[in-house]
Amino acid sequence: MKRSRIGFGFIALAAASALTLTGCSSSGGDAGGAADAGSIITVNTTEPQKALIPAATSEVGGGKVVDVLWEGLVYYDADGVTQMGVAESIESDNGTTWTVKLRDDAVFSDGTPVLAKNFVDTWNYSANIDNALDNQAFFAAIKGYSDSKAVEEMEGLKIVDDHTFTIEATPDFPDRLGYSAFYPLPDVAFEDMEAFGQNPIGNGLYKMDGEGAWKHDESIKVVKNETYVGPRSVENDGIDFKVYASLDAAYTDLLANNLDVLDQIPDTSFAVFQDELGDRAVNQASALTTTLTISENLEHFSGEEGKLRRAALSMAIDREEIIDVIFEGTNIPAEDFTSPVVDGYAEDLKGSEKLDFNVDEAKKLWAEADKISPFEGTIEVATNSDGPHQVWIEAVANQWSTNLGVTAAPKLYPTFAAFLEDREQDVVGGPFRAGWQGDYPGAYNYMQPLYFTNASSNHGFYANPEFDKLLDEAVAESDHDARNAKLDQAQEILLEDLPSIPLWYQGATGGYSEGIDNVVFGWNSVPIFNEITKN
Repeated sequence: MKRSRIGFGFIALAAASALTLTGCSSSGGDAGGAADAGSIITVNTTEPQKALIPAATSEVGGGKVVDVLWEGLVYYDADGVTQMGVAESIESDNGTTWTVKLRDDAVFSDGTPVLAKNFVDTWNYSANIDNALDNQAFFAAIKGYSDSKAVEEMEGLKIVDDHTFTIEATPDFPDRLGYSAFYPLPDVAFEDMEAFGQNPIGNGLYKMDGEGAWKHDESIKVVKNETYVGPRSVENDGIDFKVYASLDAAYTDLLANNLDVLDQIPDTSFAVFQDELGDRAVNQASALTTTLTISENLEHFSGEEGKLRRAALSMAIDREEIIDVIFEGTNIPAEDFTSPVVDGYAEDLKGSEKLDFNVDEAKKLWAEADKISPFEGTIEVATNSDGPHQVWIEAVANQWSTNLGVTAAPKLYPTFAAFLEDREQDVVGGPFRAGWQGDYPGAYNYMQPLYFTNASSNHGFYANPEFDKLLDEAVAESDHDARNAKLDQAQEILLEDLPSIPLWYQGATGGYSEGIDNVVFGWNSVPIFNEITKN
């Protein structure tokens, strides 16, 4: 099996930690930084689908805001390397029971202390199936978790004292702790969680800019959090997350210096953005993947017939042509279901030939499927029209029509929220655009949330007990190489079944205005907002 790091620029990767994570007891951070008065940074976003509760947020628009309002036990720096956050140390003698010691100076933005109970109470609440939060499955690694019955307190979590607690979990669990699902909530959140999510109180670098800071479908405003005393600093006064109906409008504002940071270039500007922005253009590797998902419940796409049709559709897509013509070479054709910038990425997996362009084989497979049950009607390929995806969706539909002799056409949703709602309700009615932005830099994260039976983002409703078993065995492995070998086997099952069709590894393309500096896009394609300065 060939493992490598490929990409559009250099991104360093820290592999999973062994048995100890430690850091300085850090109170040297300065939330004020060197920011000038009024240095508010404007950035683009989409309207969050749900309230701003960490374990309820699983999409990018809400995730950007949640990540600046909170700090977890650890965080990932720009290169994907784990750094200490609220935790002073995370240690284990056996690789399954972890003792977490917190800094004693961490507080929420309302001044209340961040204690061990805040983590334990939040994780128990988030893992309880009665609360139906999107990120519930991230707690499956903790002893006592259940996805079949309500559990008030997981037996794998024990409070030792105000600043110490223990976790009994799988060996890879500490690798995940920088993800937002594991952020702590203050006691006040549990009084009215939905109301709290409209004006949340975090413990991070920023805080909400008072009542009414979230103007739905318009903007979310945050300001630097003066109570933050952690390891990082804030070099501006705040962030104005501006909700745009289209990336074209955002890009126009960027060129006019009416928007400071754009984290995704519209497809209509791929050919010109680097010339127009010069050294203010960003084009680098990222942890973003793009796929087409097809529900297991869709007629003609289950069982043996479904496998044949999924493979045929995959091999009828000329990925390189779309990347060259539409994306101006900013993406790379997919080789697997993960990302080249994360630990566990592998090339040359068994079945990866299904991701190659092969018209003759595609036609043959489609014909074999028709012998089982003839396909009639139009294949509608769905996406949201308020993002940068319509053009390539049209290209895929055209390629299917040309290469397979079927009738295919785009199905456009006006907003991402409406699109996501139909995906979750399994009423899209055809293949749909999907993508994944890594929550933490590991291959498991690209499989469990998307393809494990009943997982939070399994919008294709895929279920394969053998795949589930391999994932469970992988996270139970203390040996790093053995864990990745299990994940390779799991990926080969995905390549056999193709619950989603991997298309390409998406490059992080973006840019910034003339009025700001120190802009760095992180391993997951999100700008490091707190380091940005404004002239």
